[in-house]
Amino acid sequence: MLRRKAEGVTLGWLVMTSVDVANGWPAERVASRAREIQSVAAELGVEAPHVFQLGLPTMKLDAMPLGDVIKPVSAVIHDFQPNELLVPHSDDAHSDHRVTFDAAVASTKWFRYPSITRVMSYETLSETDAMPDTKRGFQPNVFVDISRYIERKWELLQIYESEMGDFPFPRSEKAVRALASVRGAQSGFEAAEAFCLLRERQV
Repeated sequence: MLRRKAEGVTLGWLVMTSVDVANGWPAERVASRAREIQSVAAELGVEAPHVFQLGLPTMKLDAMPLGDVIKPVSAVIHDFQPNELLVPHSDDAHSDHRVTFDAAVASTKWFRYPSITRVMSYETLSETDAMPDTKRGFQPNVFVDISRYIERKWELLQIYESEMGDFPFPRSEKAVRALASVRGAQSGFEAAEAFCLLRERQV
């Protein structure tokens, strides 16, 4: 996203879930999450109207009818009209990620959402690498050079203080940098992010 912003792209950020006191979350955690989202959006250069927060219950998307998730996702895509859509991987261990994938992909049919020309899935440390099914998994076929942005990426990740930890925790500085180095070694860059290209329409 940092690279796309530098290229002059208008960024949008769809935040699927939220935490709230009514569902048992501490008030301080609710407030800190709101601050984190606001700070990261500002630092990334995502304009406030382009941060779409659906407010769905976290860790409970799989208990909802899929149609109830697809409807607000498709409404955002219809209104924002992105060209490129980045989604979680379909085999992530986190059930919210898998439901998000299904809802997002259902909202990419060209005849209903003609603005979309590319759909890719990304990997998430602690989730994509945690799925034990060895027959499937993340098989990247697109590698993006982030050598110029790796330091800034880590600065932004530190805003998510409650989500980060010390190595060997997956969401740690050492792990983030190591993954970027591995993906870079696979593609000839100092640091890279990897994606699975799901669909592309060249215009």
